[in-house]
Amino acid sequence: MQTQLRAPCVSHKTRINGVPCSPKVVPRVARVPSGSAPEAPVASPEPTAAQRNVVAQVAKMIHAQTTTNKKGALVSELPAWQALKEHVNEIEKTHLRDLLHDEARCMSLIKECEGIYGDFTRQRVTQKTLELLFELAEQSNLRGKINAMFNGEHINSTEDRAVLHIATRAHRNQKIFVDGKDVVPDVWEVLDKIKAFSDKVRNGEWLGVTGKPLKNVVAIGIGGSFLGPLFVHTALRTEPVAMRCSRDRSLRFLANVDPIDVARALDGLDPEETLVVVVSKTFTTAETMLNARTVRSWLTSRLGPDSVAKHMVAVSTNLKLVKEFGIDPENAFGFWDWVGGRYSVCSAVGMLPLSLQYGFDLMQEFLAGANNIDEHFKNQPYQDNLPVLMGLTSLWNVSFLGHGAKAILPYCQALSKLAPHIQQVDMESNGKGVDINGVRLPFETGEIDFGEPGTNGQHSFYQLIHQGRVVPCEFIGIVRSQQSVYLKGEVVSNHDELMCNFFAQADALAYGKTPEQLRSDNVPDYLIPHRVFTGNRPSMSIMLPSCTAYTVGQLLAIYEHRIAVQGFIWNINSFDQWGVELGKVLASKVRTVMNSARTRDRKILPQDGFNYSTTRMINKYLEGKTQVLYPEGHDTFPIDMLRGGH
Repeated sequence: MQTQLRAPCVSHKTRINGVPCSPKVVPRVARVPSGSAPEAPVASPEPTAAQRNVVAQVAKMIHAQTTTNKKGALVSELPAWQALKEHVNEIEKTHLRDLLHDEARCMSLIKECEGIYGDFTRQRVTQKTLELLFELAEQSNLRGKINAMFNGEHINSTEDRAVLHIATRAHRNQKIFVDGKDVVPDVWEVLDKIKAFSDKVRNGEWLGVTGKPLKNVVAIGIGGSFLGPLFVHTALRTEPVAMRCSRDRSLRFLANVDPIDVARALDGLDPEETLVVVVSKTFTTAETMLNARTVRSWLTSRLGPDSVAKHMVAVSTNLKLVKEFGIDPENAFGFWDWVGGRYSVCSAVGMLPLSLQYGFDLMQEFLAGANNIDEHFKNQPYQDNLPVLMGLTSLWNVSFLGHGAKAILPYCQALSKLAPHIQQVDMESNGKGVDINGVRLPFETGEIDFGEPGTNGQHSFYQLIHQGRVVPCEFIGIVRSQQSVYLKGEVVSNHDELMCNFFAQADALAYGKTPEQLRSDNVPDYLIPHRVFTGNRPSMSIMLPSCTAYTVGQLLAIYEHRIAVQGFIWNINSFDQWGVELGKVLASKVRTVMNSARTRDRKILPQDGFNYSTTRMINKYLEGKTQVLYPEGHDTFPIDMLRGGH
């Protein structure tokens, strides 16, 4: 097949701030058909061990010099931060309806990169705003921090870990080092194992304990082990190629410890045809392991104890506990401590269940899409870098314009689980109160993320974003629908109708409607205050050529990296999550007391150590349930739980 070379980024203006958009920034790559994986770049000569050690030592010295602030030195004390605060007064004197008439400004804010169309024209920014944001990025050492991440430095300082989810989608011939070791061969060892196993299951070579093929997969995991894979699965299930690859197969997820979720996950499944994937790095996650034991009981009660070895596999690094659970360690798929849970969808966490459903070859295209954006993020200059531009404009909205929420609005039903996934990635990453040195921040970080697919959201919360508080919006559209419908006699096709709303909503937020316009429409005076739209509400728009495995990978990586950009500039650790720990500790205490109350058939007492409110609430809960005395208990399966009220 003939290929054409293209520059990775095309700008609608040849120079921005005097800086040309040069195709020489990164190596040019071969264009491939939309939805396909690009050819891997040619590998550079491998450095010697001595050279790697020298480079690593120098990099650590530079990183320490450029990222360590003096005690109390905060990003908000940088000159560029102060300049941006002063610049807010200038922006408050502008309105988007006027800014959008500036064609030169609009041209400079429209980017076409890696087949993706990004429109930042409806952000409340001018050329000066961008210059100041780029200067803030420089003063915050954004480029140095990006390089530190890609170089495998331990930028997750509170846990002393590298942050290398980018390695999980690296091409086989790339070189990515952690502590002097190239980790890409380890990544591909796991990926090759996933391919071999998923191929066996899908072609009927791996059978259940009764000799039946395993057509159904239940993936048990929570948090990043659930939300990321669910997003990708939902995005692909109606894509034509993915539909062909998954014919007569099903994939379900079990995350919540609520027995209702167990009942729904197993409803209608034949255990003889069901394979269970248990995802837990340590194999100790409380909710996941309780669900795993529950599903194991469901399997063994029907198929016998030998069924575990044929019907359950694990994604974990704790082979000892995997074996004790009854799963053959040979059927455990590993990952690494430099892959955070919320960034793990490209590892075995997502790749194993998704490859079982769609086949490894299709999922490799997903990895290639993510890798494409990794390279774009690493190499492109700020003014042409989609994740950097998204991160900087979001930071501008949060830290300077005072907008603490963000709406993610995909005009594509296949992307309905994008917002829930990004909720975790963003809010768990950037919801911090101290900087990376432990200094209390005098400003708020992070955003409250929410969203729904259009046009459903329009009939839900758009009232607030049009006439209530200002919520910056991110509209995501698709040029070619996964499922096209056109009815004879209709003015437009179904997808065109959807996209008409996509285009209109962004302009409605930007322009609004003035009292003068309403009067010209003969709106009665008493209704005018109710029907005024102030406009000047920021948004940005992304258009993907299609919603395929490749472009879903691109979209995932864009959001992952834009979140990192914000964290790098706020100088926080976007890769730990200590905020989730306290509730777990307290739940453990409640669990112990709950067991005592159940075992001894007693109420919670003041000496159990809870406050009055919690004591009374737990007792109210216990009074309203059938008492289960644990020592005399017996296995109760999900549907029985629903009917029996336990």
